[in-house]
This record gives sequence, C-alpha cells and structure tokens, in this order.
Amino acid sequence: MRAIRYHETGGPDVLQVDDVETPDPGHGEVRIETRAAGVNPVDTYFRTGEYPPGDLPKIPGSDVAGVVDAVGAGVEGYEVGDRVYATGLGNDRQGTYAEAVLAPTDRVAHLPEAVTFAEGAAMALVGVTAWQALVFHARLEPAEVCLVHSGSGGVGHVAVQLAAATGARVVTTASERYHDHLRDLGAHTVLDYRRDDLADAVREVGRPNVVLDTIMNEYFPFDAEVAAKRARIVGIGNTDSTAPIPMGYAKQKDLRFQLMTMFNTDDTGAVLSRLAQLMAAGSVVPEIARTYPLAEAAQAQRDVLDESFLGKLLLEP
Repeated sequence: MRAIRYHETGGPDVLQVDDVETPDPGHGEVRIETRAAGVNPVDTYFRTGEYPPGDLPKIPGSDVAGVVDAVGAGVEGYEVGDRVYATGLGNDRQGTYAEAVLAPTDRVAHLPEAVTFAEGAAMALVGVTAWQALVFHARLEPAEVCLVHSGSGGVGHVAVQLAAATGARVVTTASERYHDHLRDLGAHTVLDYRRDDLADAVREVGRPNVVLDTIMNEYFPFDAEVAAKRARIVGIGNTDSTAPIPMGYAKQKDLRFQLMTMFNTDDTGAVLSRLAQLMAAGSVVPEIARTYPLAEAAQAQRDVLDESFLGKLLLEP
C-alpha cells in the first residue's frame, strides 16, 4: 500500500510517499480501507519533533474514515464492510496518511449512511476535542454564555455548533469574512478578534460561563477578565510554551482553568458514536475547506498552518 512517512523529523519536505506492506490487524484492532484522512496542526507537531513522534519511520495523521476490510482477534461489534471513522492515531501508533490504517476499537465508531466519509474524517479529532472541552470538562449547560475563540478553525467551527446544540448562547471570534457563515452555524454573536474593544464587546453580550481558548498564551488573561464568576476556561492550544494565569481575576471570580488534549479521552469510540448521531441529525456537521490527494500531504501540512480557511483540510488516497 502507499503511505506518507517521515524518516526523520523536520519540515514538510521530510514527508514522502512510500510503498509499505499492508499491516494485519492485531488483537482488538480493525483495519480500515481509507476513504479520507484529516489534516490537523497537531500532525505537524509530531513531524517537527515538537511532540515526540516515537519510532521512525512514522506515518502521520490522527483521523480516518473508511470501510473495515479486516478484523483482528477479540473484536466485537465490527465486521468487514462496516463504514467507520476513528481518531487518536498517529501518536502512540502509526497514523492515517495511508491507504489502510489499523485502529483499536476503542478509538473507532460506526459512521451512519447519512454521513459522508469526508465528513467523518473532518469531524473526528476536532469533534472529540470540542466534546471533551465543552461537555466533559466544562459541563456546558443550556442558556449559559459560551465564548469560543477562533470560531473559523477546525475545532472552533465544530465547537460553535456543539455549544449551540446544547442550547448555549454562543459568542465567537473570527476574521470578518467568516462572520455570516459562523452565524449560520449557530453563533449568536461573531466578533472580529482584532478589534480594540473586544473585551467590552464580549461583556456587552454577557460574561461567558464557559470559554474555549485555542491560543492560551495570548488569551488566558483576557478570558479571566471577561469571564463570569465561577466560569470554566478550557485551554486546548497555544503558540508558546508558557500561558500566564491571571491570579487576581482567577481568585476573585473562583475561576476554573482546565488544560486538555483529546489524546487523553478515556473512551474515544463512545464520544465518536455520540458525534455520529449529531452529524446524522444535521445538528453538528464539519465544514470541508479543501481536499488533497495523498501525495500532496506536504502541501496540506503547510496550508493547515499558513492558510486562512473555515473548517478542515482532508487527504483522499
């Protein structure tokens, strides 16, 4: 089979197309014939060595959607021919930029007929991240105010929809060209993240009970300033290794700060199953900004960091 691999860490050019042996599933694993694979910023962090990639050569990629074409021993609930999607790969095991992918069943869920393979691959990692942030950690409730930073991003645009589906009042930030689209996705208020009076604009809508922060090192002090008493602030991303905690506001308001990664999800498959139901109902549907052939994985990884777009980038073998 063809697979994208890197034999050493470095820039996008270390990614290459290799012909490798198609792997056989082990105990508790299924093999998925890839129809689509998601491209995420985290994929680039393993490639550069910012996150330890483990044994090399390595196939990058966390997300996959496709059809089960082999089942390992001890597997229950999955058969050859099943439509599935999975995430949480490419970290402690080989990833998804390949024509076939092995996945343990606790990271897999059935994909309803009403959901395309592209939508499954686009939803997987960002959907689990948004779910863990808003539902598991923040316990977002109906009628609460939820601030989502970077609403046009992969996680952000799904988080906007998920928060709206819970009945929360959603405020998000994005470039002006995405404002109408984000309102269509369920945001009550969309604000330009560059405006000088952003804090005042957020407070005018209502102090957030929950904040989903995608750039912690820049926005944690802002979050604490605008947040309601006893707000829950969940940090999922950063552009610097330090994120200052504003002790004054945090103590005065009894704020709770939670840092997280979706790779720590206890039962990824269970979350994927819930997200599949929401996709099938049309309540939370990922946006697909662009699709690349497998051989253009290096360009896709450049674009996921450097280009401005709403939604997700995908690879298709």
